[in-house]
Amino acid sequence: MENPETSPTEKVIVVKRNGPYKVYGDIPLLRRIQVVSEYGEPLTWKTTETFATRRTYLLCRCGKSKTMPFCDSTHARIPFDGTETADELSTLERRKDLPGAAQFAFRRDDYLCMESGFCGTRTSTFDQLVAQSADSSVRSQVIAMIERCPSGCLTYALIGEEDIEPSLPQEIAATTDILSDGPVEGALWVMGKIPVRRADGKLLELRNRVTLCSCGRSEKKPLCDGAHRRRIAPPDGE
Repeated sequence: MENPETSPTEKVIVVKRNGPYKVYGDIPLLRRIQVVSEYGEPLTWKTTETFATRRTYLLCRCGKSKTMPFCDSTHARIPFDGTETADELSTLERRKDLPGAAQFAFRRDDYLCMESGFCGTRTSTFDQLVAQSADSSVRSQVIAMIERCPSGCLTYALIGEEDIEPSLPQEIAATTDILSDGPVEGALWVMGKIPVRRADGKLLELRNRVTLCSCGRSEKKPLCDGAHRRRIAPPDGE
């Protein structure tokens, strides 16, 4: 069934069936763009714009809006299938521990990965760096990578303790990824444990960092799977 009515003051993102995301509660909306090295390696994020919004607003989910990141109802004029297929398991049930520094636990939930590119350098993979994390300078590099991961795919903790999460305000960032052939509209980065309610009324797992698909191509909607980075050609008729 469709989502029940939501109070305009409640901070929540509601997925509309085969339609946009409806954002309630006057949640700030920003534009964040990747800052990359001379070799194209993502290094950090830069805020470039704060959008003017109302208390309630609509964000594009089909990827074809002329007013991105906002919805302009294009989804109603094209064959957009917004069926939600995201895994309902929790990240605790999926994630794996990686061997690293004795006092730290480094973890990865591959299912949440949306290929933002912060998990490695041109010379080292994330796993290789974690394996070398007994070196405090490498460990600091690993932690910085984890905290810049927008999806929360990567996490870390002191052994026996809860995950250490970056302190993030409740806001949404429309992201821009920088690829070798130029910028591309990226995921919607939801921060600060904002609830996301599916079209069937179920809540996604409440997490500090969530990335939602805004290109319409993800195979695990409403979550982003990095399809926008592959610049998939649109099917006939779009």
